[in-house]
Amino acid sequence: MAVWRQVLWKLLRDRATFLGASIILSLILAAILAPVLSPFPEDVFEFHTANRLRPPDGVNYFGTDRMGSDILSRLLFGARITITIALIAVGTAVAVGVPIGLVAGYYGAWPGDLLMRVSDIFLAIPQVVLAIAIAQTLGPSIENVILALSATYWPFWARLVYAETRSVKNEIFIESAIALGASPARVMILHILPNISSAIIVRTSIGMGATILTAAALGFLGLGAPPPAPEWGRMIAESRDFLPEAWWYATAPGLAIFLVVMGFNLLGDGLRDILDPRIRRAGGRND
Repeated sequence: MAVWRQVLWKLLRDRATFLGASIILSLILAAILAPVLSPFPEDVFEFHTANRLRPPDGVNYFGTDRMGSDILSRLLFGARITITIALIAVGTAVAVGVPIGLVAGYYGAWPGDLLMRVSDIFLAIPQVVLAIAIAQTLGPSIENVILALSATYWPFWARLVYAETRSVKNEIFIESAIALGASPARVMILHILPNISSAIIVRTSIGMGATILTAAALGFLGLGAPPPAPEWGRMIAESRDFLPEAWWYATAPGLAIFLVVMGFNLLGDGLRDILDPRIRRAGGRND
């Protein structure tokens, strides 16, 4: 607990990391409190043609869209879709990639080589292209976006954990645990995994931002949540026919995506500087 209190204190001291954490916390609160924070929650899934494409004013702070719905309200409800996709997709990728990397790194030889060659097959294809192909094949829906992202992201965690496991495996405390009769599962779960958890946490934070950006790209291409769901990428796609006159239509969801991705990247960079002992010894920015 003392270690994590120290980590929290360093997070609060670093301005960029604190900004990233604040943005992420704001996203989570917006998703949870969307019905309360939205000026017009009843308009999110309804058409109001008389109010369509109104510029920002004292009533509609971010203006209205082609359906006449309040853009701020749709952004807040869209945060629920964004955080759901990111959490489930990244969680699934971690749940698949980490065990594969652990087993491959611990055993080595042909089991490890076989598992890593499978991950190399996925990594050989650009992640966005593969995600688009999977989503296009399955059809537009939130579930298919999550499946496409999960299927294309797990090799990144597998490769990371494989390298970290190979590095830690030869440490004296691991050899001592094996000499005392600890089973391979016990060594991997209780000895190796805790010592590489910092790298997994950092990769997960940065991966959340990349997942949100890719999910928005899929939504922009019409492969995400079907209309009238308030998905940020689809909102930008729908605004193309009304630019540049209705500039607010694309600006609001575009800024939302930019801020959230930047928040996860700032947090990931800060966590890397704090949790990576090699950076601490070199004099990271939080020292």
